[in-house]
Amino acid sequence: MHRKDQHTEAAPRRRTGRRLLAVASAVAFAAALTPGAPAAASRPGPPAAYDQDLRPQYHFSAQENWLNDPNGLVYHEGVYHLFFQHNPFGNTWGNMSWGHATSPDLVHWTEQPVAIGQGFDEQGQPIEDIFSGSVVVDHGNTSGFGTAEDPPLVAVYTSAYTLMHPTLPGIQAQSLAYSTDDGKTWTKHDGNPVLDIGSRDFRDPKVFWHEPTQEWRMVVVRAPEHKVAIYGSTNLTEWTHLSDFGPAGAVGGAWECPDLFPLAVDGDPGNVKWVMVVSLNPGGIAGGSGTQYFVGDFDGTTFTSDDPPTYTPPAGTVLEGFEGATYGDWTATGTAFGDAPSTGDLPGQAGVAGFEGAQLANSFHGGDGSRGTLTSPEVTVTGDYLNFLVGGGTHPRVEGTTLDPTLPPGTVLADFEGSTWGEGWTATGDFAGDGPRPGTIGDQQAVSGYQGERLVNTFTDHDAATGTVTSPTFTIEQGFINLLVGGGYHPYTGDGTDATAVNLVVDGEVVQSATGQDSEALNWVAWDVSELVGKQAQIQVVDNNTSGWGHVLVDHVMFSPEASHPVSVETSVNLLVGDEVVRTATGPSSETLDWTGWDVRDLVGQDVRIQLVDNSTGGWGHVLADQFTFADEPALSATQRAHWLDRGRDFYAGVTFNGLPDDRRVMIGWMSNWQYANAVPTDPWRSAMSVPRDLTLVTTDGQPRLRSTPVPELRSLRNRAVPVKRTTLEPGVTPVTERASGDQLEIQATFRPGDAEQFGLHVRVGDGEQTVIGYDVERSELYVDRTRSGAVGFSPAFPSIERAPLEPDAYGNVTLRVLVDRSSVEVFAGEGQVAITDLVLPARGSDGVELFSTGGRARLTDMKVWHLASSWTGTHPTPAPSGSAAPPAQP
Repeated sequence: MHRKDQHTEAAPRRRTGRRLLAVASAVAFAAALTPGAPAAASRPGPPAAYDQDLRPQYHFSAQENWLNDPNGLVYHEGVYHLFFQHNPFGNTWGNMSWGHATSPDLVHWTEQPVAIGQGFDEQGQPIEDIFSGSVVVDHGNTSGFGTAEDPPLVAVYTSAYTLMHPTLPGIQAQSLAYSTDDGKTWTKHDGNPVLDIGSRDFRDPKVFWHEPTQEWRMVVVRAPEHKVAIYGSTNLTEWTHLSDFGPAGAVGGAWECPDLFPLAVDGDPGNVKWVMVVSLNPGGIAGGSGTQYFVGDFDGTTFTSDDPPTYTPPAGTVLEGFEGATYGDWTATGTAFGDAPSTGDLPGQAGVAGFEGAQLANSFHGGDGSRGTLTSPEVTVTGDYLNFLVGGGTHPRVEGTTLDPTLPPGTVLADFEGSTWGEGWTATGDFAGDGPRPGTIGDQQAVSGYQGERLVNTFTDHDAATGTVTSPTFTIEQGFINLLVGGGYHPYTGDGTDATAVNLVVDGEVVQSATGQDSEALNWVAWDVSELVGKQAQIQVVDNNTSGWGHVLVDHVMFSPEASHPVSVETSVNLLVGDEVVRTATGPSSETLDWTGWDVRDLVGQDVRIQLVDNSTGGWGHVLADQFTFADEPALSATQRAHWLDRGRDFYAGVTFNGLPDDRRVMIGWMSNWQYANAVPTDPWRSAMSVPRDLTLVTTDGQPRLRSTPVPELRSLRNRAVPVKRTTLEPGVTPVTERASGDQLEIQATFRPGDAEQFGLHVRVGDGEQTVIGYDVERSELYVDRTRSGAVGFSPAFPSIERAPLEPDAYGNVTLRVLVDRSSVEVFAGEGQVAITDLVLPARGSDGVELFSTGGRARLTDMKVWHLASSWTGTHPTPAPSGSAAPPAQP
């Protein structure tokens, strides 16, 4: 369970005025435990509480408020229990508790009262958040919480103690709660925590019964160490450390939400392998959050992965290995790269590793505050791929930025260099009586890009501070107002609720506005005010946000006759044809270099230059590079070599059910991404779960690999199939019958590529909106393009194209199974070998379906479309915190 998002410097301050929701009736809970569900044709539409434009209709979401990781998935007495990370009091991460829902069939879910509530002290202050974990049925009553005849349900979860906890401030430890009434009510164990190693990043226990040893086993992460710790117990209350797994696979972010389970390979009970699942954030294959897995063996004590321990890249011709006493005919500018390659760590740096030979290019000369470039002479591309090692900061090149940090010309209106806001400036809320700050505040990530010594920085009480800072009235004198802006990406819309922005106010109206990019690096914003010259105006800094990145940075507001240009803050490796950048890569925010491979088949025979750029002065403001090599095959990074349960942006924290019969293994994941989860524009709920997926191990290219497919129970939602005729897809778009249009669909389509370059489906089509589900023949890749899928502007990380390797089947066909809901698409291909899950946020009327082909003709050989009924039927009690919670503290 992630502790908010990448910007986790402190927990948010509690909002006031929250209300407790009414407690659900026991009658409604009992109704949810009754197996069976009505057939799709007889179901009514969704109740009003579940009928908003973007509300998923067959994916579970809380009726109100925030939801993230699935927790405690367990099957007991004919009922599926889904617990989940939940904020009962708000629509963003916070007040973490365990929500609860039940289902008779994995399709129709009824939300129950909050199972395990946030902990409070006698003054009503929060001292314990309830992070992720698991639930087991203690059939032998090993815990003593029930009886052998009436075994208890036992939840094992992470107690994330707040800084207000009297004895364990900031510590994450494992605790227990139990239920003796089939999950209706829960009691926290008096002896909590039961496993405490004194860590601030020790979380997300998954517990299961290990039959060969007749003991319990726990897998739990030591998040920043990229390790899964394995513990054993006979009674759930006392735990012994057995071993650790990792680091391995993808390590570009914190490891979270582990799982460990056996599966028969190809259905053969005589050939069983174990699967270790680990989520990480950031560092996912599609960016941000992701869920990887390992296949191997588990002997009850140690998990051993089948993956080879080392990687050898494809052989080739080394262009540059930086093994000389100087850079040779490479040209360095600035100071960042020094005069020669480095032998590893530079002063102030530690842990540089993964380079070849004895030396590498390292831009940490002078620390992260230095800038510079290192450029090769022109070379002719002689291989299909240019492979190289890269490390250092994650600061990608952004189109339209400049490497020149020179200030634009003009007159400074406000430079914020004093200890107060300045004459005539007024402040409200937490910023009243405050003033500009000298850069970084406390444990904030390093602030960079401002001018002088001070700036507006609303991180004064971490992300909890709110208020405004407003200038005196001034006259707009020139055609542009240029200013430096950073901090959170929370644009000012409507009345500015949840905004972190700086506005230009004329006649009481906001006429221009800017927000940060979820970065502590300030950059230039230019407002064209040429039509407002001579008008009276004010600058207003607004911080109304207490969630992740809930602050704004502002500096150096100035009048100018010309627009400023954003300055690049990249730490990148670029490939140039002439002066045009045609390929680019950045580091993984790690001092360990990893392989990158550029496909340069289109450039063979052309002259190019390689340019290393360090134009960042903030945290991780350096780049490492080595071993540039032309080869016939691409080198793969650790992230690319890892095995992924889903290659979309929005499948995270996937875990499986305990207690299923017949060795069935069903997984549910959280359908969002920490890059933007708190900003997804839905209300009164935020976030949903994936559809439940059956997992199997199938031999693929000689190795057992996971396959995931939607559970067959979902077919109960199908209405009669709408057949689509076989047809040849000419280049362009081919309409599909309007009877196939909808925002709750299941589509199965089989294509033969023909001579097309790309082909596939458009879904959720309407009024300029579409989500593209396609196949790229040359790349042998499935892809989902959501850049025009509706609301995409709420986060710079949201518009995206996800890709997954996929070969046609033995007959040369590509078959897709697509689940379309009001705010998501889930695409399965290769009989579950590949999955891509993405949120999409189109308008309600964008419900068209189209076929397309580009560069040639493809053949549609089979297609069926089913309209899916809503699963929001039956009784849905209003959820409320359980008796273990206390009301929020009042100011």
